Amino acid sequence: MERRCMFISSFVLIVQLVQAQDPTGFINVDCGLPHRESPYNSLPTGLAYTSDADLVKSGKTSRIAKEFEPDYTKPILKLRYFPDGLRNCYNLNVTRDTKYLIKATFVYGNYDGLNVDPNFDLYLGPNLWTTMSSNDTIEEIIHVTQTDSLQVCLVKTGISIPFINVLELRPLKKGMYVTQSGSLKYEFRRYLSNSDRNIRYPDDIYDRKWYPMFVANSWTQVTTNLNVNSSNLYELPKGVMSTGVTPLNPNATLNITWTIEPSTTKFYSYMHFAELQTLRANDTREFNITMNGKISYGPYSPKPLKTQTIFDITPEQCDGGACLLQLLKTSKSTLPPLLNAIEAFTVIDFPQMETNEDDVAGIKNVQDIYGLNRISWQGDPCVPKQFLWDGLNCNNSDISTPPIITSLDLSTSGLTGIITQAIQNLTHLEKLDLSNNNLTGEIPGFLADIKSLLAIDLSGNNLTGSVPRSLLQKKGMKLNVEGNPHLLCTAGSCVNKRKDGHKKKSIIVPVVASIASVAVIIGAFVMFLVLRKKKASKFEGPQPSYIQASDGRSSEPAIMTENKRFSYSEVMTMTNNFQRILGKGGFGIVYYGFVNDTKQVAVKILSHSSSQGYKQFKAEVELLLRVHHKNLVNLVGYCDEGENMALIYEYMSNGDLKEHMSGTRNRFILNWGTRLKIVSESGQGLEYLHNGCKPPMVHRDVKTTNILLNEHFEAKLADFGLSRSFPIEGETHVSTVVAGTPGYLDPEYYRTNWLTEKSDVYSFGIVLLEIITNQPVIDQSREKPHIAEWVGLMLTKGDIISIMDPTLNGDYDSGSVWKAVELAMSCLNPSSARRPTMSQVVIGLNECLAAENSRGDASRDMDSKSSIEVSLTFGTEVSPRAR
Repeated sequence: MERRCMFISSFVLIVQLVQAQDPTGFINVDCGLPHRESPYNSLPTGLAYTSDADLVKSGKTSRIAKEFEPDYTKPILKLRYFPDGLRNCYNLNVTRDTKYLIKATFVYGNYDGLNVDPNFDLYLGPNLWTTMSSNDTIEEIIHVTQTDSLQVCLVKTGISIPFINVLELRPLKKGMYVTQSGSLKYEFRRYLSNSDRNIRYPDDIYDRKWYPMFVANSWTQVTTNLNVNSSNLYELPKGVMSTGVTPLNPNATLNITWTIEPSTTKFYSYMHFAELQTLRANDTREFNITMNGKISYGPYSPKPLKTQTIFDITPEQCDGGACLLQLLKTSKSTLPPLLNAIEAFTVIDFPQMETNEDDVAGIKNVQDIYGLNRISWQGDPCVPKQFLWDGLNCNNSDISTPPIITSLDLSTSGLTGIITQAIQNLTHLEKLDLSNNNLTGEIPGFLADIKSLLAIDLSGNNLTGSVPRSLLQKKGMKLNVEGNPHLLCTAGSCVNKRKDGHKKKSIIVPVVASIASVAVIIGAFVMFLVLRKKKASKFEGPQPSYIQASDGRSSEPAIMTENKRFSYSEVMTMTNNFQRILGKGGFGIVYYGFVNDTKQVAVKILSHSSSQGYKQFKAEVELLLRVHHKNLVNLVGYCDEGENMALIYEYMSNGDLKEHMSGTRNRFILNWGTRLKIVSESGQGLEYLHNGCKPPMVHRDVKTTNILLNEHFEAKLADFGLSRSFPIEGETHVSTVVAGTPGYLDPEYYRTNWLTEKSDVYSFGIVLLEIITNQPVIDQSREKPHIAEWVGLMLTKGDIISIMDPTLNGDYDSGSVWKAVELAMSCLNPSSARRPTMSQVVIGLNECLAAENSRGDASRDMDSKSSIEVSLTFGTEVSPRAR
């Protein structure tokens, strides 16, 4: 009965006999390899690698530093890097509707001598594949191609220059690694053995790379010299399936753990089994398979010397991201459970459809025929929007259909020859501009056959012959052929006679006289209204406009506008129907979007269940509409339409400081100089609120998650929903209900409800301790849970080194660090009157930064200072705590 129930579950067992295949269809690209050295056979695989010169239109070539060369095989020694342009793409010819194992290898090897950790994005077509932030890694994905072309794009996101060493594609059978949706991003692939050998092609015919895994104090090695039949659908290498493990304790479970990030990510696991031992007549090996305590398959017994693969046909999730796979011996089993190999992949969805295939073919033909060499003309022509090809406009309003090209502007592009027939493949074109080139020949009639094309500018060329009658007669057509001295126009609207009787060409504007007359009248009327409005304003003075709340918020004063208000429909358009989520907070969800199809923005939508309401929304809008500083996040606009409220900010592509300190964004470690620069810049923004605004403003929620970083790692302070001003001149504080984030709250403000700008100084001091220690603000496992108390305790003990972030590896100027610690502790003085102003803090931080930047060979040892002046009198009655 138990076996029957498990059959009903979502796991399936697939066993299939197939013949091995040769590596037909393998694509092996040595990036940076010169043409003259291509191809060559690489050892130990024997695979032939070719140059990438014909697959990419940009980039420069280099080689990893000599000291790293002995550690790598020949394909990895060279690389191509891309200092120019934002997006640079490889274009590979593939087989449509084919499942490929795609591998991209990145080994920095200090090729440029700069020792700069990489940080850039990798795209597959128009969709983000992963962020590259490691000096040495292989990114792997299993993906089904949609067309005959595959683009692998490297995208610059900051100061790091993208690079790549090797690009490899391996076609797989359709029945392998089947998913309900999406592609499979490699998580791990292990064969269970105490060997130190990695296994790949030719042992694995698909060139999957298998790494050994063995836990010496928990597992026992099981091997066989007999032939294991590994010819199931997955065709595992014999070296993988001829070894396995069982628990050291025969009655114990066999456990394998891993962590998935983020915790909501779905994944597939594939377990490969074969019985390697000859069982006696009274021996039984039977076990159940559980994931995080829930039975997923069983009871199961491996087949003698025969490979079987067990996997789930639906993706799984692990609570909190912690996954525990267990093989548990059943009551009737005399032998412990056995496992030979395991693979795991996370599901990655690629929601953005590629541009219409015919449009792509058409525009690439145009590019080839005219020899257009534009750095932006790489990858998908239309999407993502931030990489739209220069001169194109596209329609991507319906996410369920491929984007289409609607406008092509090749004016002043040095075009020669005739108007190419490749343009007729752009069947969705609405506007075509080929003006100011050196095009010759006749105007082709096919232009009239493109049904949607109603605006054509061919002026400033050397076209000859007659204008096709079909173009002249096409309803609604706007055609400009001015400046073509040899063009003959036979239709009346295209013909003027010179005094010598010859024809003179003019602009064709198929608008009847009556319509022109109406246009003149309308124009005159509009001018009259404009002049009257200007005249009225001269006498009446500027009248402010207001947003009127329509959802029962009449008790709240309306928001003064500055022409930055968007409708909710515009918000939906700019976010592509809220397609890409950047993050979530107390206000609501933040989405990625575009304004005017070019400016990247972050759109914060107020959730109806948000703990923050219209008051905070109004406060942030009104503050940012009147406050402008290079270190304060810029408000592009807002939406206030009924219950729909949104804040539209400039897009900060490198996220927040907290993500970089915690490592959740990537594994890139911020050095000490960068940390100082970030807090110095955010401090300048805070100082402006305190001293540059009239009346002064208090932020009230200064923390690392509210310090955002743009593509140049320039810092800007964000999230002003809790900000308050001092409306009365000379007022030193306001009495308010306490608001802020636990851990960052000023204890004096918490006790008294008296808010001053020194409350922000306290919070900023906590931020300084975070960049110094890289420790959580509150950690109950510490001797002193709050970071300020803990640092104070360590300093009074003389334990200076323990407070420094160990990931910095001592790479900092000790005087700079000491100054920063002193500055942080002065910001945290229990008495607000004894804390420095933000102006003083910024000056101090700039001194720290100058010391770090001027650091020479003579380093100063932190141990040389045994004490530091601190003033900490925190007691339980004033400790910051959650409310």
